[in-house]
Amino acid sequence: MDQRPLTEREPPPSLDDLKARLETARGAQDRRVGRDAKGLRSGALGVALQVAFELVGALGVAVLLGWALDRWLGTAPLFLVIFFFLGAAAGGLNVYRRAQRLLGEVTDQEGPDDAAGPERREPERRE
Repeated sequence: MDQRPLTEREPPPSLDDLKARLETARGAQDRRVGRDAKGLRSGALGVALQVAFELVGALGVAVLLGWALDRWLGTAPLFLVIFFFLGAAAGGLNVYRRAQRLLGEVTDQEGPDDAAGPERREPERRE
């Protein structure tokens, strides 16, 4: 510890300085572990698990609803089959939307020239 009197010591760093240093460190940590702006992990395994749960969840809810309607109305497998296909369609639509969102994020990160593809790029000029 510093043995000098309080009047001779340097003032402690401000809280704003500490906040800036913390934000810099957190940003570096988020980039290192692959977190997005919301603080969620965006690794390939995380995305794959989210897609799988969305697909299975939509199908499970639809089948359960179809089964309950069949029991209530006494129409053996009619609503179960109908809601199975509706749940599969809803789950497929969720997967499609997720893929479009991921593709949109990839093209946003590449930049305008990279996203255009080779057929749309302007030729480089050599002088």
